[in-house]
Amino acid sequence: MSQSPSTDLHDALAFFLPDQAVAAFEPLGQGNINDTWKVRLAGGRQLVLQRLYPHVFPDLAAVMANMRLVTAHLGRAAASDGLAFFRLVVAADGRDHWIDAAGCCWRLLTYLDHTRTQASLTTPAQTEAVGGLLGAFHLLTADLDPDLLADPLPDFHHTPRYLARYDAVCKQKNLRGNRRESLCREMIEHLRPTATLLEEARDRLSRRVIHGDPKAANFLFAAGEDRAVSLIDFDTVKPGLVLHDLGDCLRSCCNREGEHRADPEATVFDPDLFQGLMAGYLRRAAHLLTPADRGLLVAAAALISFELGLRFFTDHLEGNPYFKISRPGENLHRALVQLHLNRSIRSQQGELEHRLAALPA
Repeated sequence: MSQSPSTDLHDALAFFLPDQAVAAFEPLGQGNINDTWKVRLAGGRQLVLQRLYPHVFPDLAAVMANMRLVTAHLGRAAASDGLAFFRLVVAADGRDHWIDAAGCCWRLLTYLDHTRTQASLTTPAQTEAVGGLLGAFHLLTADLDPDLLADPLPDFHHTPRYLARYDAVCKQKNLRGNRRESLCREMIEHLRPTATLLEEARDRLSRRVIHGDPKAANFLFAAGEDRAVSLIDFDTVKPGLVLHDLGDCLRSCCNREGEHRADPEATVFDPDLFQGLMAGYLRRAAHLLTPADRGLLVAAAALISFELGLRFFTDHLEGNPYFKISRPGENLHRALVQLHLNRSIRSQQGELEHRLAALPA
């Protein structure tokens, strides 16, 4: 999954831009799954080129159909809200993606100038801006029927199925493991009874179009400001629970040091960042939450941390076929960070729920 230049990269650019000279391209972002480049044309225009892998997204047509529908909807709705979202670039023959000989899907997106990403957030002002933008995304798509979207990853955010996959891998490999792997297994066993939390409450929870991966790095801030102006990475937009989005956003944005903390045991879920994020979200979209959503919000953040830790550890055990790594053991380290984050959330659950209750309904 290297992000080095390739023949396919040049072929993809030729497909979308047959008559335009490309001045330069360079890797963009630090995504765990897709390959992404920033492309600068000879005339100065900048675009974003991405490669998606079929072993990650088996139904690439569904991914693109969802992105096409949601970006078109947001483009019509967001202008009056002061937000801007990327658009798909269409080739001369009307197609918005190209499949190469290996089955990978290439697409070209507009580049949002004067913006920046942050792998982790450090102030309540930043998380409040993120919470407000996630609320705006849910509001802007509130009139979009979720059943119009395909479900390209049917098991996505279904924690019991990730747990079943983990169990199957452990049984197949009959692993003993090292000390850190043993710690992961112990923590997973302790958390096993929580896996069905959202599935058991599904009938009482809000279902809508969700982003699916609203982690800190998928929010764009205005350059030089703590003002969130856009969401990126729509590969996982689908019908889902609003708590899938809020839980994932909280577990990512309220961990100041992200996945790269040297000592996973020191991972802390920050209550001030939590309060800021929820203040921003509730100011925009409080009416979208049911009483059950609010009642399970903190538990959902803990659950999504467990779920992601489970996914990282399973990928580690399988030889890292899904999440890209830059060094051996990286997915094991990521798993431990998420499992300790879960522990931090659960240890503060009473305080976090008290802070949530004190915010405007």
